[in-house]
Amino acid sequence: MGVAAAVLFAGLTACTGGASGHHEAKAPVRACADGTFTWSRIKQTDELTGISDVEVLGVGGGPLRHGMRRVSSPRPSVRAAGPDVSAAEVLFSLGRRIGEIDSDAHTLAEDGDGTTYAFTDVHAKAPAPAGRTSRIDGAGHFVQYAGVRMEEGDFRYSCADGTTTTGHARNWTLDMTGTLDCQVNVGRSDLARQAARRSCTAGSPATRGA
Repeated sequence: MGVAAAVLFAGLTACTGGASGHHEAKAPVRACADGTFTWSRIKQTDELTGISDVEVLGVGGGPLRHGMRRVSSPRPSVRAAGPDVSAAEVLFSLGRRIGEIDSDAHTLAEDGDGTTYAFTDVHAKAPAPAGRTSRIDGAGHFVQYAGVRMEEGDFRYSCADGTTTTGHARNWTLDMTGTLDCQVNVGRSDLARQAARRSCTAGSPATRGA
């Protein structure tokens, strides 16, 4: 798994000004180290990241030669308001909540067995959709596609002194690829339907889904 990091944190800051009008920003107020995360409105969606042009194969099929072009770059993000909480800690908590991270520790700081978790890496790169080819046995109008499964939710980080940080976090888990035939219904696959709507002729069976 790979992700490009773009972590946005809105910590509490303050400005002071003298007679000259000069303003100096203070360091963000840091949250407590032993707070509790509460998650809500967690959802899972599939996001299309790469797609090829339609490639027509005749009877007997053959190799697909069209490469995929990137259509999106999924990024992990943490947006927050309140005392500053580590983005990696937020993603660690989300990862535990959705089952992506298997750890008995309540925080990343407490997890002292040396394990590293890709889900908490806010500096990883997005998966590259290019360079994936397939061979098809039959005739049809084919499109190759790639995508990721996004996990996101709202959080509240509460400290014993009553201070809280609230925000929203998202990251991706599965790196998926596939091939569809524009002349065939793609069923319940939302990712395939997204790809079909971008590449297949409007009204093709693949664009209609289940």
